[in-house]
Amino acid sequence: MKKTVDLSLAQEFGLTPEEYDRVLKIMGRTPSLTELGVFSVMWSEHCSYKSSRKWLRTLPTTAPWVIHGPGENAGVVDIGEGYAAIFKMESHNHPSFIEPYQGAATGVGGILRDVFTMGARPVANLNALRFGSPETPRTRQIIDGVVRGIGGYGNCVGVPTVGGEINFHPAYDGNPLVNAMTVGIARKDRIFLSAAAGVGNPVVYVGSRTGRDGIHGATMSSAEFDENALAKRPTVQVGDPFIEKLLIEACLELMATDAIVAIQDMGAAGLTSSSVEMAGKGGVGIELDLDAVPQREPGMTAYEMMLSESQERMLIVLRPDRTEIARKIFEKWELDFAVIGHLTDTGHIVVKHKGAVEADIPLDPLAEQAPIYDRPATTPVAPAPLEGVHAPLSLDAMLLRLVGSPDLASRAWVWNQYDSTVGGQTVRRPGAADAAIVKIEDTTLGLALTTDCTPRYCQADPKTGGAQAVAEAWRNITATGARPLAVTDNLNFGNPEKPEIMGQFVAAIEGMGEACRALDFPVVSGNVSLYNETRQPDGSTMSILPTPAIGALGVLEDVSKAIGLGMTDGAAVVLVGETRGELGQSIWLREILGREEGPPPRVDLAAEKRNGDFVRAEILNGTISACHDLADGGILVGVAEMVMASRIGCELESPDSGIRPEAFWFGEDQARYLVCVSDAEDFCARAEKAGVPARLIGRAGGSDLILPSGVTISAARLAVAHEAFFPALMER
Repeated sequence: MKKTVDLSLAQEFGLTPEEYDRVLKIMGRTPSLTELGVFSVMWSEHCSYKSSRKWLRTLPTTAPWVIHGPGENAGVVDIGEGYAAIFKMESHNHPSFIEPYQGAATGVGGILRDVFTMGARPVANLNALRFGSPETPRTRQIIDGVVRGIGGYGNCVGVPTVGGEINFHPAYDGNPLVNAMTVGIARKDRIFLSAAAGVGNPVVYVGSRTGRDGIHGATMSSAEFDENALAKRPTVQVGDPFIEKLLIEACLELMATDAIVAIQDMGAAGLTSSSVEMAGKGGVGIELDLDAVPQREPGMTAYEMMLSESQERMLIVLRPDRTEIARKIFEKWELDFAVIGHLTDTGHIVVKHKGAVEADIPLDPLAEQAPIYDRPATTPVAPAPLEGVHAPLSLDAMLLRLVGSPDLASRAWVWNQYDSTVGGQTVRRPGAADAAIVKIEDTTLGLALTTDCTPRYCQADPKTGGAQAVAEAWRNITATGARPLAVTDNLNFGNPEKPEIMGQFVAAIEGMGEACRALDFPVVSGNVSLYNETRQPDGSTMSILPTPAIGALGVLEDVSKAIGLGMTDGAAVVLVGETRGELGQSIWLREILGREEGPPPRVDLAAEKRNGDFVRAEILNGTISACHDLADGGILVGVAEMVMASRIGCELESPDSGIRPEAFWFGEDQARYLVCVSDAEDFCARAEKAGVPARLIGRAGGSDLILPSGVTISAARLAVAHEAFFPALMER
């Protein structure tokens, strides 16, 4: 039965009454079903950023090394020797709850296309994952599907998965977060953009055929979940990594010619978003004949074809005299190739199917009159001071519990399902350093890559949490010896129509912006994922913790100088940075006392910059042989991680700091590093001259971690505690 286009249907498609009224004024008539579908997806939160755009504009996005910032498919930075790194992070949260394997797999496929559509060969994948309570049966199912989906797609397409992070919290029970990041390399004079040009130029569809999977995926990702969420499986796309691999090679081969005018992947909203964005950016019109679209299902309507989110598809504007050259390339790779339209001078998108005009929409109003909201935002309430803290267990007992806890336990069960070395350019595998290191082929260059965020900090104080996420990413890159260059973000929050959630978002952006400016660390790409809330059977909603995930990239001019976190036998172990013993919102507080209270640790951006610049210079001068930034779990967990990474022990000295032992050893003060050096006295003298706090805390050697009390924990015992969580969880 044919649907009647009216306000009721518009609301079903996710438009508000006011937005639908705006559509009517733009069109001057009632839109067709296809036209309504185009407006609904292009004006969805997922595609239009209508609640966040005002605040995103406040972030710093430029630097001398930034070639392209936000607005393109991915960010582009100059890494030297004529090369550019192209990278972005994007969410696939809602699909991954509904269908974990395909949700995660197509998240990887989509972010890969964002990168290679700009002319880059993908060289690394990362991810940032948040799951619900390990005690919830559904959590185990989601972990299994998501990890298999990431591994299944990345491994088959031949791009190494080199790093990432995982957190657990009951707030993610009904809404896990799957944020995928890809990094690619291109010659900086061979970057391909998406703005269409040249009236009459052919518009070409390449890749897989169009099916009915993923229709209205963008609007589904812009709404809260309810108890019927699993019934939305038809809105989840299905991926084929083997087709994606062929598509990468075919596109890169075509990019080596002079055939391409513009190119865009078909991501969220599929053919609609790619055609609208290409023509809109280029200031031209576009006419599509859907009879020419390769289809894998019979009887598809114009509405279905325009909104399908079938995977592994690209839209290309070609030079007319190069069409046959392009066709031969895609036929060689056994991919569909079809001329489905051309550029016009009308400024409209016109969609034809079976001889009828199914849509005729002016592009400028579609973009320029898209809603932008300045939603009410309440200022987050500052957390109360932390009180009544005591240590109920010995240091060794608390350490063993912490290294085996969900947020700190070994991720080997996960990493071992990913191919982290395919391509042969991975220098530091997951767990070997604070950031993954990937070598750029035929050069001495290396990239340091990481993802970071501490959601419990953001829940307590979103501004501090936003700044800390940027600062920790900067530290992780610095700890390898790399120079931090730029950030991509994935801003995951609840319902922005609630002032308290919008207040979290605004405060987190403010903190991120301050940190990016202080650390000279611009934001060059990103993604916003809102409405990450689940409606409960009683009608209430549960929001995720505010999670502004940061993906970051740095460069090493000589990749051979990169270092890891494993202890160096016989080295002095020095603590860099000031320790106050801040336990608010710490892993220690949650795992040992069962409390989530207090303010998060302070973020001193001047200290971050000063301490980090000093550590990086010392690494590059060869005086530091191992380095680990301090974050979750504080000093003692950091030492244990260095011991486990190398199976070389460490004898720790009594701090004599005036700080309670549990606060000194487990506090999560920021701007700190543990480093291994040969001459602690000389190193600390240089640090003092630079205004950087540094103190000897132990010496590496043997195979045991020896606490100041004389209690000994073998590296093997630490490893057993550290490695037990995931296998036990997944074997239940």
